[in-house]
Order: sequence, then structure tokens, then C-alpha cells
Amino acid sequence: MVSPQPAKYPEIKSLMKPDPNLIWIIIMMVLTQLAAFYIVKDLDWKWVIFGAYAFGSCINHSMTLGIHEIAHNAAFGNCKAMWNRWFGMFANLPIGIPYSVSFKRYHMDHHRYLGADGVDVDIPTDFEGWFFCTAFRKFIWVILQPLFYAFRPLFINPKPITYLEVINTVAQVTFDILIYYFLGIKSLVYMLAASLLGLGLHPISGHFIAEHYMFLKGHETYSYYGPLNLLTFNVGYHNEHHDFPNIPGKSLPLVRKIAAE
Repeated sequence: MVSPQPAKYPEIKSLMKPDPNLIWIIIMMVLTQLAAFYIVKDLDWKWVIFGAYAFGSCINHSMTLGIHEIAHNAAFGNCKAMWNRWFGMFANLPIGIPYSVSFKRYHMDHHRYLGADGVDVDIPTDFEGWFFCTAFRKFIWVILQPLFYAFRPLFINPKPITYLEVINTVAQVTFDILIYYFLGIKSLVYMLAASLLGLGLHPISGHFIAEHYMFLKGHETYSYYGPLNLLTFNVGYHNEHHDFPNIPGKSLPLVRKIAAE
């Protein structure tokens, strides 16, 4: 897909601005999960796990894509980049695992060097492609997808730790400890299970494979225009996103409408 030029479609340039609604959506999602943490603290374990998969996983997966939006400074704009970093740490809290700052660093490489070996850690390694080659092994790979996504950068393209990553980690660990202290182990397990289940074998997680699976040689990025975009900040509009990463997900359907090519 050839990227359309903003000069050809001046309307597209007007879409390159922050999405203030993103701030309130993220805040409401965090508050929703806090309420869920309180609700599950006295439930039977079977309902804790069921709630984590049926409800919490949807919120936490959606939150990771909200953090993706924040990584592109869609909340407060490029002129307030640090506000986006702090807000990303806030959005990170109900996920349970510190990653928002690191994601920002590696995700920019994904856009600059799409598919480049040793740089783009969004793409499975040669070992993953070699080992997970049967239907059963691929099934296991999908289940373990969040672990591969978390640890792949450490093996493929490790980066020096920054002070923001330290702050992100301290804030997240402190939050996790507070959840355990005030609400108990069930709330903590619900939070972590919602992230692991929601990013693994889950209907919403299909976009991880669909976005950059090379069905046709030379076509590295694909889009999805179905209803799950309502839960994922339009991440399905992936060709449009890679063409114009400065446009918030909310406006990507307009990009497709303006410049369908």
C-alpha cells in the first residue's frame, strides 16, 4: 500500500491533532477496573477467573491499545510529550505489569523499521517461526503471546533502562502492593489474569497476528474494519495508522474515507 500524501489530501493534515476524549475514556476504564477489583475480592475463585476472562480481559486489552494511542502522544499532543508519558503510567496501573514507557520506546522502532530483523520486536523471531510450526504449537504460542511480547525485546534488541522506566516500575509495583494489601489476593490475581488472558487466547487478540502477517509477499500490513474496532481504539485501521501515525485512532475511519488508496 502506497501512503497517500497530505499535500494531495489537505483534509488529512487537519486530523493530525490530539484526541481529548481519549483522556476521559482512559480515566473511566481505570475507574471501572478499580470497581471490578473491589467486586471480585469476595467472590469464589471460579468467578474471579471467569470475570477476568469475560470482562477484565476486554478492559485490559483495550487499555493496552489506549496506551498505544498515548505512545503516539494522542492524549495531550506532541507539545506535551511528558504529560503523555505520565498519563501512560496512569493507564498502565490496572494492567498490573509495568510496560507503558518501554512500549513507547520499542513501538517507535516498529514504525521506523517495520519488519527489520533485530530491530522490530513486534515481529516474531526466526526461532518462534521455526519452533511453533504445528497447529498445536501455534495454539500454545497464541496462549503465551503476552510473554513473548514482553520478553522478545530483551533478547532481540535490549535497550538501556531509563529513569522513566524505573518510575513506571516503582509506580506499578506500589499499586500492585496496595491492591493486595487493601483488597486481597483475589483482586491481584484478577488484575494479572485479565492481562494475560486478554492478550493471549482471546477474540480481541486476533489483531496481533492479522496486522502484520504476510499473506501476500510484499504486503506487510493489513487492516480490519469490523466491530472490534469499537473496543480497540480503531487499531484495526492498521494501514491507515502506519501511513499516518500522528492521527489518533478516532480519526482513522476518516482517513480511509478521504484517501481510500
